[in-house]
Amino acid sequence: MQEVTDLSFWRLMKDYGGADVYFTEYFRVHGDSRLDKPILRSITENPTGRPVVAQMIGNDIPALVRTAKELQKHDIAAVDLNLGCPAPIVYRKCAGGGLLREPARVDSILGALRDAVQVKFTVKTRLGFGDAESFDELLAIFAKHSLDLLTVHGRTVAGGYRSEVDYTAIARAAGAMKCPVLANGNVSSAAKAAHILRETGARGLMIGRGAIRNPWIFRQIREHLAGEPLFLPRGRDVLGYIEALYEAVSSPEYPEAAQVQKMKKYLNFIGLGVEPTGDFLHAIRRSRTREEFFTVCARFLSHDEPMPLEPFTLPLKDHDVLAGCVD
Repeated sequence: MQEVTDLSFWRLMKDYGGADVYFTEYFRVHGDSRLDKPILRSITENPTGRPVVAQMIGNDIPALVRTAKELQKHDIAAVDLNLGCPAPIVYRKCAGGGLLREPARVDSILGALRDAVQVKFTVKTRLGFGDAESFDELLAIFAKHSLDLLTVHGRTVAGGYRSEVDYTAIARAAGAMKCPVLANGNVSSAAKAAHILRETGARGLMIGRGAIRNPWIFRQIREHLAGEPLFLPRGRDVLGYIEALYEAVSSPEYPEAAQVQKMKKYLNFIGLGVEPTGDFLHAIRRSRTREEFFTVCARFLSHDEPMPLEPFTLPLKDHDVLAGCVD
């Protein structure tokens, strides 16, 4: 999740149970690109103790091959090609989800990368661009290039993050591919995770937004699948998480206002689990100082009531971050 699940966030997630595998933010690849140093630090300073997959986005075959070779000089478990980002600034350049409009071009890119990648080679995709009519064609292309892992976000690019997730399509991919398939899209709780695994036959899950809202979700999924009681965070637990997150992502290089602004990216997700009216997010988005920010947080979260396991459904505007390329 670009500019959100960075090295600082990874470091914090480890304290809450953490994921089994971590995917970097995507390295933007073009003719004269170089490895983004802050993203590279997620690999070279990996604090999680778990494998790391280096994610790329782009459409320039020589540049993608060059970048894949550069990434393999570092301690990575796999190289991943992003074919799923639905942000207009990305797909208008025929990168990310934009490539799904050109299956033949995807075929050429995967062929070149399959030859260049000596570690595991993985792809994240959506079901198609405007519709899912080409999904079976895309699956055949993925199978042709012997991917080691395929992650399927069960929406089209045009569907963004607001359309329904088609878990039946993910199940079709899991049945068609020889490699493991990960299910992605609205993995919002441990119970939902178990349901998705049953419904799709996927070998695992990719979780983005759900982990920001609820950093205990990985722990809870493991507990649920093991038949153990789930840890249920209370208001003060979430308040403590926000305080720890603020400290984790803060930097002396940036003024207070910039720190608060960065935290709002995370609170756009966390706020969906705080209360159902939108009042919390409304107040957070208008905070300007650290004191204002935490006064709002304390007002809504200084309690010992259990927090909801599923997010509330709040009205969103088109420009809200939840509609962007973050999962």
